Amino acid sequence: MVESEVEAPLHQHRRRLLEGMAHAVAAKGYADTTIADIVREASVSRRTFYEQFPTKAECLIALYEAASHNALKVLREAFDPSLAWEARVEKALDAYFACMAQNPVLMRTLFIEILGLGPEGLEARRRRVSEIAQFILQVVNVPGREKALSASLAMAVVGAINELVLEYIEQDRVRDLRELVAPASEIVRAVIGPK
Repeated sequence: MVESEVEAPLHQHRRRLLEGMAHAVAAKGYADTTIADIVREASVSRRTFYEQFPTKAECLIALYEAASHNALKVLREAFDPSLAWEARVEKALDAYFACMAQNPVLMRTLFIEILGLGPEGLEARRRRVSEIAQFILQVVNVPGREKALSASLAMAVVGAINELVLEYIEQDRVRDLRELVAPASEIVRAVIGPK
Protein backbone atom coordinates (compact mmCIF):
# COMPACT_ATOMS: atom_id res chain seq x y z
CA MET A 1 0.00 0.00 0.00
CA VAL A 2 1.32 3.43 -0.93
CA GLU A 3 1.25 6.14 1.72
CA SER A 4 -1.15 8.97 0.99
CA GLU A 5 0.25 12.43 0.47
CA VAL A 6 -0.85 13.32 4.02
CA GLU A 7 0.53 10.17 5.71
CA ALA A 8 4.00 10.40 4.15
CA PRO A 9 4.82 13.86 5.59
CA LEU A 10 3.38 12.89 8.98
CA HIS A 11 5.57 9.79 9.08
CA GLN A 12 8.56 11.83 7.93
CA HIS A 13 7.89 14.52 10.54
CA ARG A 14 7.70 11.91 13.30
CA ARG A 15 11.00 10.37 12.19
CA ARG A 16 12.63 13.81 12.05
CA LEU A 17 11.33 14.66 15.51
CA LEU A 18 12.73 11.43 16.94
CA GLU A 19 16.08 12.21 15.33
CA GLY A 20 15.81 15.77 16.66
CA MET A 21 15.15 14.42 20.15
CA ALA A 22 18.16 12.10 19.87
CA HIS A 23 20.45 14.95 18.78
CA ALA A 24 19.15 17.40 21.38
CA VAL A 25 19.46 14.86 24.19
CA ALA A 26 22.95 13.92 23.02
CA ALA A 27 23.96 17.58 23.24
CA LYS A 28 22.18 18.63 26.44
CA GLY A 29 20.80 15.61 28.27
CA TYR A 30 17.08 14.94 28.59
CA ALA A 31 16.43 17.20 31.58
CA ASP A 32 17.89 20.27 29.84
CA THR A 33 16.38 19.53 26.43
CA THR A 34 13.43 21.73 25.53
CA ILE A 35 10.81 21.30 22.86
CA ALA A 36 12.43 24.29 21.14
CA ASP A 37 15.69 22.30 20.99
CA ILE A 38 13.91 19.29 19.51
CA VAL A 39 12.06 21.22 16.80
CA ARG A 40 15.20 23.18 15.93
CA GLU A 41 17.16 19.93 15.48
CA ALA A 42 14.28 18.42 13.48
CA SER A 43 13.75 21.55 11.36
CA VAL A 44 10.01 21.48 11.98
CA SER A 45 7.58 23.77 13.75
CA ARG A 46 6.44 23.55 17.35
CA ARG A 47 2.96 22.88 15.96
CA THR A 48 4.30 19.86 14.10
CA PHE A 49 5.79 18.59 17.34
CA TYR A 50 2.43 18.79 19.09
CA GLU A 51 0.71 17.09 16.14
CA GLN A 52 2.95 14.09 16.81
CA PHE A 53 3.53 14.13 20.58
CA PRO A 54 1.53 15.62 23.44
CA THR A 55 4.66 16.05 25.62
CA LYS A 56 8.44 15.90 25.60
CA ALA A 57 8.19 12.72 27.68
CA GLU A 58 6.03 11.05 25.01
CA CYS A 59 8.66 11.94 22.42
CA LEU A 60 11.38 10.36 24.57
CA ILE A 61 9.28 7.23 25.03
CA ALA A 62 8.72 7.04 21.26
CA LEU A 63 12.48 7.41 20.71
CA TYR A 64 13.14 4.71 23.31
CA GLU A 65 10.67 2.36 21.64
CA ALA A 66 12.05 3.04 18.15
CA ALA A 67 15.63 2.41 19.29
CA SER A 68 14.53 -0.72 21.17
CA HIS A 69 12.65 -2.08 18.16
CA ASN A 70 15.69 -1.44 16.00
CA ALA A 71 17.97 -3.30 18.45
CA LEU A 72 15.52 -6.22 18.62
CA LYS A 73 15.33 -6.30 14.82
CA VAL A 74 19.14 -6.51 14.69
CA LEU A 75 19.05 -9.32 17.27
CA ARG A 76 16.41 -11.26 15.30
CA GLU A 77 18.25 -10.86 12.00
CA ALA A 78 21.55 -11.99 13.51
CA PHE A 79 20.11 -15.17 15.05
CA ASP A 80 21.16 -17.70 12.41
CA PRO A 81 19.47 -21.10 12.88
CA SER A 82 22.02 -22.76 10.59
CA LEU A 83 24.79 -22.22 13.15
CA ALA A 84 25.52 -24.33 16.20
CA TRP A 85 23.61 -23.14 19.30
CA GLU A 86 26.53 -21.38 21.01
CA ALA A 87 27.65 -19.72 17.77
CA ARG A 88 24.07 -18.49 17.18
CA VAL A 89 23.96 -16.89 20.61
CA GLU A 90 27.37 -15.22 20.24
CA LYS A 91 26.63 -13.90 16.75
CA ALA A 92 23.27 -12.46 17.82
CA LEU A 93 24.70 -10.86 20.97
CA ASP A 94 27.62 -9.40 19.04
CA ALA A 95 25.23 -7.76 16.55
CA TYR A 96 22.99 -6.52 19.39
CA PHE A 97 25.87 -4.94 21.33
CA ALA A 98 27.41 -3.47 18.16
CA CYS A 99 24.06 -1.81 17.38
CA MET A 100 23.85 -0.27 20.86
CA ALA A 101 27.50 0.84 20.84
CA GLN A 102 26.90 3.10 17.85
CA ASN A 103 25.43 5.89 19.98
CA PRO A 104 26.79 6.06 23.54
CA VAL A 105 24.92 9.22 24.58
CA LEU A 106 21.61 7.87 23.33
CA MET A 107 22.18 4.59 25.19
CA ARG A 108 22.78 6.47 28.42
CA THR A 109 19.57 8.41 27.89
CA LEU A 110 17.56 5.35 26.99
CA PHE A 111 18.84 3.12 29.80
CA ILE A 112 18.98 5.68 32.59
CA GLU A 113 16.86 8.73 31.87
CA ILE A 114 13.83 6.75 30.66
CA LEU A 115 13.31 5.71 34.28
CA GLY A 116 13.27 9.36 35.33
CA LEU A 117 9.91 9.64 33.58
CA GLY A 118 8.33 7.65 36.39
CA PRO A 119 5.57 5.13 35.68
CA GLU A 120 5.47 5.98 31.94
CA GLY A 121 9.18 5.32 31.54
CA LEU A 122 9.04 2.18 33.63
CA GLU A 123 6.14 0.86 31.57
CA ALA A 124 8.06 1.51 28.32
CA ARG A 125 11.09 -0.29 29.76
CA ARG A 126 8.96 -3.24 30.87
CA ARG A 127 7.50 -3.55 27.36
CA ARG A 128 11.00 -3.59 25.86
CA VAL A 129 12.29 -6.21 28.30
CA SER A 130 9.18 -8.31 27.70
CA GLU A 131 9.65 -8.16 23.91
CA ILE A 132 13.23 -9.39 24.19
CA ALA A 133 12.20 -12.11 26.66
CA GLN A 134 9.50 -13.24 24.22
CA PHE A 135 12.11 -13.42 21.46
CA ILE A 136 14.27 -15.62 23.69
CA LEU A 137 11.31 -17.91 24.37
CA GLN A 138 10.58 -18.18 20.63
CA VAL A 139 14.11 -19.22 19.73
CA VAL A 140 14.65 -21.49 22.73
CA ASN A 141 11.33 -23.30 23.15
CA VAL A 142 11.35 -25.16 19.85
CA PRO A 143 10.22 -28.70 19.04
CA GLY A 144 12.86 -31.22 20.05
CA ARG A 145 14.11 -29.23 23.00
CA GLU A 146 14.22 -31.43 26.07
CA LYS A 147 13.22 -28.79 28.60
CA ALA A 148 11.22 -25.60 27.99
CA LEU A 149 12.45 -22.27 29.29
CA SER A 150 10.01 -20.38 31.53
CA ALA A 151 9.01 -16.78 30.92
CA SER A 152 10.54 -15.86 34.30
CA LEU A 153 13.94 -17.26 33.36
CA ALA A 154 13.83 -15.54 29.96
CA MET A 155 13.14 -12.27 31.80
CA ALA A 156 16.04 -13.02 34.16
CA VAL A 157 18.41 -13.44 31.19
CA VAL A 158 17.34 -10.08 29.78
CA GLY A 159 17.70 -8.43 33.19
CA ALA A 160 21.17 -9.84 33.74
CA ILE A 161 22.37 -8.68 30.31
CA ASN A 162 20.79 -5.24 30.86
CA GLU A 163 22.74 -4.93 34.13
CA LEU A 164 25.99 -5.66 32.27
CA VAL A 165 25.09 -2.96 29.73
CA LEU A 166 24.15 -0.52 32.47
CA GLU A 167 27.50 -1.04 34.17
CA TYR A 168 29.30 -0.17 30.92
CA ILE A 169 27.08 2.90 30.48
CA GLU A 170 27.89 4.08 34.01
CA GLN A 171 31.61 3.59 33.31
CA ASP A 172 31.30 5.55 30.03
CA ARG A 173 32.30 2.44 28.06
CA VAL A 174 29.35 2.08 25.67
CA ARG A 175 31.69 1.93 22.68
CA ASP A 176 33.17 -1.22 24.26
CA LEU A 177 29.85 -3.07 24.62
CA ARG A 178 31.00 -5.85 22.32
CA GLU A 179 33.31 -6.92 25.14
CA LEU A 180 30.13 -8.19 26.81
CA VAL A 181 29.55 -10.92 24.22
CA ALA A 182 31.49 -13.52 26.25
CA PRO A 183 29.91 -12.84 29.67
CA ALA A 184 26.43 -12.44 28.17
CA SER A 185 26.86 -15.70 26.25
CA GLU A 186 27.91 -17.34 29.49
CA ILE A 187 24.70 -16.12 31.15
CA VAL A 188 22.60 -17.48 28.30
CA ARG A 189 24.36 -20.85 28.39
CA ALA A 190 24.05 -21.10 32.18
CA VAL A 191 20.33 -20.40 32.18
CA ILE A 192 19.25 -21.92 28.90
CA GLY A 193 21.80 -24.66 28.44
CA PRO A 194 22.48 -26.49 25.19
CA LYS A 195 19.65 -26.98 22.72
